[in-house]
Amino acid sequence: MVYIVDDDLAVCSALQRLIRSVGLEAETFTSARDFLEAKHIDRPGCMVLDVRLPDLSGLNLQEKLADANIDLPIIFITGFGDIPMTVRAMKAGALEFLTKPINEQQLLDAMQQGIEKHRRQLTRRGQMTDLQARYRSLTNRERQILPLVADGYLNKQIAAELGTSEKTIKIHRGQVMVKMKAGSVADLVRMATMLGLPSSRTQRLSAYSPDPASKRAEQSPDF
Repeated sequence: MVYIVDDDLAVCSALQRLIRSVGLEAETFTSARDFLEAKHIDRPGCMVLDVRLPDLSGLNLQEKLADANIDLPIIFITGFGDIPMTVRAMKAGALEFLTKPINEQQLLDAMQQGIEKHRRQLTRRGQMTDLQARYRSLTNRERQILPLVADGYLNKQIAAELGTSEKTIKIHRGQVMVKMKAGSVADLVRMATMLGLPSSRTQRLSAYSPDPASKRAEQSPDF
């Protein structure tokens, strides 16, 4: 789906015909407010967005989408572009900034690039949602064991670390692998990295490191 946001109805119609001619779907809006109030299906797409709109500017709409964590790739179009405007849009993550009259092939190429980028983002988001659900299914003990397994510790080492038996650790470790759907320790390492879990070594260092404020207080002379 390509979302077109432009207050010029003639431009909307022309872009819609162009987009449909290459087998893509297009939906048009004449203001930023109309786009924000509409219901959108979460599927691969991109936005063709005019800079100058009657209510909220295209650049402000870009900011609102970013604040709402909506990562829809944006292709800006304008008949009144300047360098500061272009820089602002690109720094905020715009895919392309095109001036009217639009080069049709350049626009189509940008749209295909945006749609593929968004498809990858949606895939990663789905994978992360699934991975987070698996992690939430772990018990507290299993969450303690996961980073130790990912760091390569043997069952007897984990047992010594957590003060329990090796047999108990073996059972918990098996449950971690099953619940996380990890086929190997390498899979578990990759999952821990994706989840942003600190390594067991980092956790232990944090636990045993003195608080900097407390350390400074100890070193400060009494008056």
